[in-house]
Amino acid sequence: MQLVSKVFSELSTRELFAIMRTRVDVFVVEQQCPYPELDDIDCSATTQHLYWLEAEQLAAYARCYEKNEQYSAIGRVLVEQSQRGKGLAAQLVKEAIQCCFTHWPNKDIYIGAQTYLLGFYQSLGFQCTGEAYLEDGIAHQDMILKNRSV
Repeated sequence: MQLVSKVFSELSTRELFAIMRTRVDVFVVEQQCPYPELDDIDCSATTQHLYWLEAEQLAAYARCYEKNEQYSAIGRVLVEQSQRGKGLAAQLVKEAIQCCFTHWPNKDIYIGAQTYLLGFYQSLGFQCTGEAYLEDGIAHQDMILKNRSV
């Protein structure tokens, strides 16, 4: 499997379908969380969609984007259920971190992490900021990864 990074306009219809289908499967169906999964960040001209496809099936995915003046962001991080336990999540987030620092070199990275994953993200250098909160019925925590070159 090779990691692919594309902006929205570069995605083929098959790639886009695989991404959207798997995101709905994980974030809406598996997590039993009915919410508007697709948003305007997806089609921003600068959002980077990072993913691995295996036999036209999405194995892992994350999106990187410019959040505001201070932060870039990583979101919608997922590993498809049959691909879990293979180390893809850490590899994917490391690639997403590099993507953010490459595209937005003067910004720290923000994530809104599900709280059960705090240890995972802390192991990659992210630090908690603020208080935990509920988002669509799931406990989340804002986290920041400082850009050491800023």
